[in-house]
Amino acid sequence: MIIVGGSSSRDLAKELSNTIGCAYVQAATTRFPDGECYTRIDTESLEGDVVIVQNTYPDSNLIEMFLLQDAVKKMGAERVTLVIPYFGYARQDRVFKPGEPESAKVMINHLGMMCDRVFTIDIHKESVLDYFRCPHRDLKAAAAIAEHFRGRGIDMVLSPDLGAKDRARDVGERMGVPHGYLDKERLSGTDVRISSEQVGLIECRGKNILIVDDMISTGGTIVAAKQALKGAGAKSVSVACTHGLFVNNALERLTGNALEAVLCCNTLENEVSHISVAGMIADALRESW
Repeated sequence: MIIVGGSSSRDLAKELSNTIGCAYVQAATTRFPDGECYTRIDTESLEGDVVIVQNTYPDSNLIEMFLLQDAVKKMGAERVTLVIPYFGYARQDRVFKPGEPESAKVMINHLGMMCDRVFTIDIHKESVLDYFRCPHRDLKAAAAIAEHFRGRGIDMVLSPDLGAKDRARDVGERMGVPHGYLDKERLSGTDVRISSEQVGLIECRGKNILIVDDMISTGGTIVAAKQALKGAGAKSVSVACTHGLFVNNALERLTGNALEAVLCCNTLENEVSHISVAGMIADALRESW
């Protein structure tokens, strides 16, 4: 097996190759002055099984993934596996108005033209992967998050809304602590309201709370949840997510909001991506071969 690291996932790809104990090749990717992508895999050949580790977010990384797929095929790869730590366009999975594309399906149809197996991590809606005609599997980061926080004094795990309650349950059960969820009402693209009445029913007074979610974009949900929990008497509030998008200075907003900790997995590499998913990816790759 040979791991090829795209520009969006260099550190994760290197750690994955070290964990498995296989060869690693870093794609040399640059941008022309007009913004077009140029990439090259600097090795003689790529025979056998090749794993490309690369995000499809933002659009520039999606284009790089297409080019890497073509390159490894031309270099002799017999089987190509895509490891997509963060799958861009997964949230655009439905058509709401006439004239809109099925964006997630379009991206999958193109990615699926030159691959034999696909792994994603906590994709927004797992059902979109069924558009792939090859074997596919979405890996769950709950185990990695639970392992990171085990023994750090967390008393309760909560999700910021009903939709993520299964994630909170998974992390909480792995850590051996109670779990639950908050009641979120979205007011706008950046602002939400957390029901103070519902928070009052959660026994959080004097406890260290961990909020878990699949992704953090603007951070509005986390700020509202922290304020509601602290208002209800929580001792501390930490937050962990799989994908730290942190758009529009969201990370600065969160770190300046008296949270005990703000962490994410290394699906998107940034200054707080200290929870590694390399081990779980390595296990999945070993099982599939």
